[in-house]
Amino acid sequence: MTDQPERPAGLKAELLEIALDAARRAGDFLRDGRPADLGVAATKSSAVDVVTEMDIASEKLITGLLAERRPHDGVLGEEGASVEGSSGVQWVIDPLDGTVNYLYGLPSWAVSIAVRVDGETVVGVVHAPVRGETFRAVLGEGAFLNDRPVRVRPAPEAELALVGTGFGYLAERRAKQADVLRELIPHVRDIRRGGSAAIDLCDVAVGRLDAYYERGLNPWDYAAGDVIAREAGALTGGRPGEPLSTDLTIAAPPGLFEALQTRLDALGAWHD
Repeated sequence: MTDQPERPAGLKAELLEIALDAARRAGDFLRDGRPADLGVAATKSSAVDVVTEMDIASEKLITGLLAERRPHDGVLGEEGASVEGSSGVQWVIDPLDGTVNYLYGLPSWAVSIAVRVDGETVVGVVHAPVRGETFRAVLGEGAFLNDRPVRVRPAPEAELALVGTGFGYLAERRAKQADVLRELIPHVRDIRRGGSAAIDLCDVAVGRLDAYYERGLNPWDYAAGDVIAREAGALTGGRPGEPLSTDLTIAAPPGLFEALQTRLDALGAWHD
């Protein structure tokens, strides 16, 4: 017996449908509303201000839809949305992951939406409209790219692994991350820096990357990509014995995950 209230069998399907709808609406808004000359705006601040406005507007679009369809749910959003909720369901939203890519007109940016039920992430959607790709997963039901089931690439030896990573905005953190990377790169095939944590996690899920790690992510950065990667067969976590967190996020198939986690821990990738 359990003290947790029973959840309707169709709840996850309902949450997935809403997440897909919200992500696609926000993605269309961001893609179609981006000024063609955004990357060459008159001043740096004016371009960044436009991106910030689009980011905030995207979050408002998503939260407005959620308020209509799931008014009792909680919300945690990158741009400040914070609703406690009373249903046991929480939406974790990054309305524009990959803002620098968006600013420069690069295609690797996405809308990321995860759904937690009683603290457990059960749905993840990462929608990258310029790439024409929607990644999705429901806990226990596998991961998909558009309508195609996906799996991680079989684990190579660490020396043959293509590893994705990212860097923080603060100069001190970036310097430490560069030190870690300098020590890591002789021991892997190569490094890629995509600019969107959500997409990087999904690229592990579909086998475009063998592994991914980064320090400094927030829940809205990794929540959706985490469940997608895990449903595709990846292991995810932080330091040995710890879940993925702001300190460190790692995703890789079994066999590679453990080796990468051990090396990153020894290199101090979890602290500045």
